[in-house]
Amino acid sequence: MSRIFNEGKKFENKGFQQIPLEEGDYESCTFINCDLSGSDLSDINFFECEFLECNLSLVKLTQTSFREAKFKNCKLLGLHFEECNSLILSLSFEGCSLDLCSFNKLKLKNTLFKNSKVVEADYTDCDLKNSSFQGCDLQRTIFNNTNLEGVDFRTSFNFSIDPASNRIKGAKFSLAGLAGLLDKFDIEIE
Repeated sequence: MSRIFNEGKKFENKGFQQIPLEEGDYESCTFINCDLSGSDLSDINFFECEFLECNLSLVKLTQTSFREAKFKNCKLLGLHFEECNSLILSLSFEGCSLDLCSFNKLKLKNTLFKNSKVVEADYTDCDLKNSSFQGCDLQRTIFNNTNLEGVDFRTSFNFSIDPASNRIKGAKFSLAGLAGLLDKFDIEIE
């Protein structure tokens, strides 16, 4: 079976549960209000694609490629991004729900997470150097052995980051966010 190639195509108000998205390459395509939840997106390449108000919860991402992929107001629950093709992985998220997602061991330098809910996500052994978490809820999100150098957390909240277990040189925090760096000491800050 040959792979399909789509360029500049718009997919709008589509559900892909009964008829799956075809395996192939999608370049500069836009997905608007599409339901891809539970789909198998393995071995599909998305280059410079936008996903707007889509549901991608629990999709399978084995060797999926995302290059300069933008997700806006999307539901992306329980995704294992570490299963993606990591050689060309570049993503940005705005207004998304990324609860229970795993980004283990990925290189995600300069990644934008903006006004998103990133609850119970896992960034263990991840390289997030110079990324930005703007206005993100990071409750129970795991940062362990993570490169957070230069990361902007100034407007994020509910995070708990152990400075001894992560590289945080040059990371930016607000005064209100400093409590999230001291959680392990079980002290009260007023």
